[in-house]
Amino acid sequence: MSRRRQKADEFKHLAGDVSPEDGSDPKEFHAKPWNAPKQAGRKSQQLCRQVMDALVGALAACGDPAVQAASVLAVEPAPHSGRLRVLLGAPTEVGHAAVAAAVSRAAGHLRSEVATAISRRYAPELVFEVIDA
Repeated sequence: MSRRRQKADEFKHLAGDVSPEDGSDPKEFHAKPWNAPKQAGRKSQQLCRQVMDALVGALAACGDPAVQAASVLAVEPAPHSGRLRVLLGAPTEVGHAAVAAAVSRAAGHLRSEVATAISRRYAPELVFEVIDA
Protein backbone atom coordinates (compact mmCIF):
# COMPACT_ATOMS: atom_id res chain seq x y z
CA MET A 1 0.00 0.00 0.00
CA SER A 2 1.26 3.46 -0.90
CA ARG A 3 2.17 5.91 1.85
CA ARG A 4 1.52 9.02 -0.22
CA ARG A 5 -1.38 11.21 0.81
CA GLN A 6 -4.32 11.35 -1.52
CA LYS A 7 -5.25 14.76 -2.75
CA ALA A 8 -8.73 16.24 -2.41
CA ASP A 9 -9.31 16.36 -6.18
CA GLU A 10 -8.73 12.59 -6.37
CA PHE A 11 -11.95 12.15 -4.40
CA LYS A 12 -14.10 14.43 -6.55
CA HIS A 13 -15.15 11.57 -8.77
CA LEU A 14 -16.65 9.83 -5.73
CA ALA A 15 -19.03 12.67 -4.93
CA GLY A 16 -22.13 13.38 -6.93
CA ASP A 17 -23.78 16.75 -6.91
CA VAL A 18 -23.22 18.99 -3.93
CA SER A 19 -26.48 19.81 -2.20
CA PRO A 20 -27.50 21.76 0.92
CA GLU A 21 -28.10 18.50 2.80
CA ASP A 22 -24.39 17.66 2.63
CA GLY A 23 -23.56 20.01 5.49
CA SER A 24 -20.84 22.59 5.75
CA ASP A 25 -17.32 22.41 4.46
CA PRO A 26 -14.93 21.23 7.20
CA LYS A 27 -12.25 23.60 5.91
CA GLU A 28 -14.56 26.56 6.55
CA PHE A 29 -15.62 25.17 9.91
CA HIS A 30 -12.03 24.79 11.14
CA ALA A 31 -10.74 28.01 9.58
CA LYS A 32 -8.87 30.18 12.06
CA PRO A 33 -9.72 33.88 12.36
CA TRP A 34 -6.05 34.86 12.08
CA ASN A 35 -5.86 33.26 8.61
CA ALA A 36 -8.60 35.53 7.25
CA PRO A 37 -7.62 38.50 5.10
CA LYS A 38 -7.09 41.58 7.19
CA GLN A 39 -8.56 45.01 6.70
CA ALA A 40 -6.17 47.86 6.09
CA GLY A 41 -5.18 49.34 9.42
CA ARG A 42 -4.73 52.96 10.33
CA LYS A 43 -1.06 53.02 9.36
CA SER A 44 -1.73 51.38 6.00
CA GLN A 45 -4.44 53.92 5.26
CA GLN A 46 -2.09 56.71 6.29
CA LEU A 47 0.59 55.37 3.93
CA CYS A 48 -1.94 55.12 1.09
CA ARG A 49 -2.95 58.74 1.62
CA GLN A 50 0.71 59.87 1.59
CA VAL A 51 1.35 57.90 -1.60
CA MET A 52 -1.76 59.38 -3.19
CA ASP A 53 -0.63 62.93 -2.39
CA ALA A 54 2.86 62.20 -3.73
CA LEU A 55 1.49 60.66 -6.93
CA VAL A 56 -0.77 63.64 -7.63
CA GLY A 57 2.28 65.90 -7.60
CA ALA A 58 4.46 63.45 -9.53
CA LEU A 59 1.87 62.96 -12.27
CA ALA A 60 1.46 66.70 -12.68
CA ALA A 61 5.25 67.24 -12.91
CA CYS A 62 5.77 64.44 -15.46
CA GLY A 63 6.71 65.52 -18.99
CA ASP A 64 4.42 63.10 -20.82
CA PRO A 65 1.01 64.66 -21.57
CA ALA A 66 -0.73 61.28 -21.28
CA VAL A 67 0.60 60.86 -17.74
CA GLN A 68 -0.32 64.45 -16.87
CA ALA A 69 -3.89 63.80 -18.00
CA ALA A 70 -4.30 60.81 -15.64
CA SER A 71 -5.90 61.38 -12.25
CA VAL A 72 -5.35 59.35 -9.11
CA LEU A 73 -8.68 57.90 -7.97
CA ALA A 74 -7.58 55.62 -5.11
CA VAL A 75 -4.59 53.93 -3.51
CA GLU A 76 -5.10 50.74 -1.50
CA PRO A 77 -2.91 47.97 -0.10
CA ALA A 78 -2.84 44.88 -2.27
CA PRO A 79 -2.50 42.51 -0.25
CA HIS A 80 -0.36 44.45 2.25
CA SER A 81 1.39 47.80 2.47
CA GLY A 82 4.49 46.50 0.66
CA ARG A 83 2.50 46.55 -2.59
CA LEU A 84 0.00 49.28 -3.34
CA ARG A 85 -2.70 49.23 -6.01
CA VAL A 86 -3.12 52.61 -7.64
CA LEU A 87 -6.32 53.31 -9.56
CA LEU A 88 -5.84 55.92 -12.24
CA GLY A 89 -8.59 57.57 -14.24
CA ALA A 90 -7.96 58.12 -17.93
CA PRO A 91 -9.88 60.89 -19.71
CA THR A 92 -11.73 59.78 -22.83
CA GLU A 93 -9.96 62.28 -25.12
CA VAL A 94 -6.52 60.81 -24.30
CA GLY A 95 -7.53 57.16 -24.27
CA HIS A 96 -7.20 54.25 -21.91
CA ALA A 97 -4.40 52.47 -23.81
CA ALA A 98 -2.26 55.60 -24.20
CA VAL A 99 -2.42 56.38 -20.49
CA ALA A 100 -1.67 52.76 -19.53
CA ALA A 101 1.39 52.65 -21.81
CA ALA A 102 2.67 56.03 -20.61
CA VAL A 103 2.24 55.13 -16.94
CA SER A 104 4.03 51.80 -17.39
CA ARG A 105 6.97 53.69 -18.94
CA ALA A 106 7.03 56.20 -16.07
CA ALA A 107 6.49 53.64 -13.27
CA GLY A 108 10.09 53.73 -12.06
CA HIS A 109 10.15 57.51 -11.90
CA LEU A 110 6.81 57.58 -10.07
CA ARG A 111 8.04 55.05 -7.52
CA SER A 112 11.18 57.11 -6.87
CA GLU A 113 9.04 60.22 -6.36
CA VAL A 114 6.89 58.31 -3.88
CA ALA A 115 10.01 57.05 -2.10
CA THR A 116 11.27 60.59 -1.54
CA ALA A 117 7.86 61.76 -0.27
CA ILE A 118 7.28 59.04 2.34
CA SER A 119 9.52 58.08 5.23
CA ARG A 120 9.96 54.32 5.05
CA ARG A 121 12.99 52.11 4.71
CA TYR A 122 11.65 50.46 1.55
CA ALA A 123 9.45 52.10 -1.04
CA PRO A 124 6.29 50.13 -1.73
CA GLU A 125 5.79 48.46 -5.08
CA LEU A 126 3.19 50.30 -7.12
CA VAL A 127 0.73 48.40 -9.31
CA PHE A 128 -1.15 50.72 -11.64
CA GLU A 129 -4.65 50.06 -12.94
CA VAL A 130 -6.06 52.48 -15.47
CA ILE A 131 -9.84 52.81 -15.76
CA ASP A 132 -11.95 55.13 -17.88
CA ALA A 133 -12.99 58.22 -15.96
